[in-house]
Amino acid sequence: MKKFYLIVILISLGIYARPQSKGFSNASEFGFSPDASGVENVKALQKAVDQTGTIIVNQPGTYKVAGTTYIGSNTSVEFGKGVILQKVDEVGSFSHVILNKGALTRTWDEHITIKGLHISVNGVVKRFDQIFGLRGQLAFFYVKDLRIEGFRCYDIEGVQFSIHVCTFEDLLIDDTILEGDKDGIHLGRGNRFKISNAVFKTLDDALALNAHDYATSNPEVGWIENGVIENCYDLSLEGQPLVGYFCRILAGGWVDWKEGLELQNADAVVSGGRIYRVDGIGDDGKPLKKKWVTKTRPAHKEGTVVLDGIKWVMMQDDVQYTAGVRNVVFRDIFLEKPRSTFSIHFDNSSWSRSYYPGAEIPEQKKLLFDNVTVLHDGKLPFVKVNTPVDVFTITNCSLRNSGILFHGKKGYVPDYGTTQINFYGNILNKDGEMLFLENRVPGKNIILKTSNNIEVSNNFKAIIKKGKGNINTESDMTGLKR
Repeated sequence: MKKFYLIVILISLGIYARPQSKGFSNASEFGFSPDASGVENVKALQKAVDQTGTIIVNQPGTYKVAGTTYIGSNTSVEFGKGVILQKVDEVGSFSHVILNKGALTRTWDEHITIKGLHISVNGVVKRFDQIFGLRGQLAFFYVKDLRIEGFRCYDIEGVQFSIHVCTFEDLLIDDTILEGDKDGIHLGRGNRFKISNAVFKTLDDALALNAHDYATSNPEVGWIENGVIENCYDLSLEGQPLVGYFCRILAGGWVDWKEGLELQNADAVVSGGRIYRVDGIGDDGKPLKKKWVTKTRPAHKEGTVVLDGIKWVMMQDDVQYTAGVRNVVFRDIFLEKPRSTFSIHFDNSSWSRSYYPGAEIPEQKKLLFDNVTVLHDGKLPFVKVNTPVDVFTITNCSLRNSGILFHGKKGYVPDYGTTQINFYGNILNKDGEMLFLENRVPGKNIILKTSNNIEVSNNFKAIIKKGKGNINTESDMTGLKR
């Protein structure tokens, strides 16, 4: 009895914490059901995830959802086998099935797990709504310690990405199957990540490491670094054209605002401690092919303001002047679709010029391609480069017809610097001459070292086209040996 009264006193003083519940909730207890409407299910799932802890959806079936569920810190949602969340247009189209709460205020959410989720897009798409540039069916922005496991989406539509994560730390995506007409996994800036055990059948990029991006395709820009991508399969869908890449590795650079700058759609500038971008998309959803001259400095703290006919979007208040990818390992990759594999590049189109002339030049760094197996006979480049990159290594790979291409945009970047290529322990399956390395960048300096490679055919011969650059070669390959 004395202990009981002591506990009562301690509770009243706020010193004694009541025992916590087991931390598990079943979404069905809140009305989440295959028989409910999409509106009812969104309300029910929201109530469930607001409990935090672990939320379980275990009854098989197709659950209609007519809007976004917002998930906060310290929350895990586990979907059982046979559970499908199907988007429906009951109150209008919408973008995200699940979005973290902090994305709306750019505040960090932590310790979130999504397990076993299967989204059916069902033709319900919207490029973005709550957050300019965030386009994932499953989307996270400002998140730490995020785990996505067992995700499925077989009907990716052309307006939205499947998984979209930007401004992150400690990201794990494991066991995914993604099919359809847009990007599979699309990352913006972030640090420390692993993507593993993924199967892609995508029209556009299977993977996009877009440190820079179209203004409408990422809410912030910055470096993507320190990651591993492993055990992935890039498969073909019958009738799909060869667009996009297995992985896009995109860099950018921009300048300070000053009066008189000539700008185009998606250009970025730094002004007053913030990064602003030009939203030059027309009513038809396509970029306006025009130039603007800025006369009035953008200074708004959020949202969009029109000045001098320029629609300025405040992108971020974390100022930096370059973006790119560094310290990333790709390993155990299997390529069936005969498209370009890895593209290390800048954009330069009406959709985006990711490098503004005269800006600081970003150098992408230390990329490793290990045990990548080319299963097709296509001739599009295995590695395609049009940005500065210091070193990349190709090892234990099995190549057929595709090699390495350096290309550029005339007058776009004045100095591509020196790139060192380490090529060793690979299997070369080409029967006959192979265009192994081609340079189209005037003045480009390349140092190529190859060793311990296997030539399957006695007729194999490696060819190099150095163009107007300089290629220094130390090689064991037929055709390149000194």
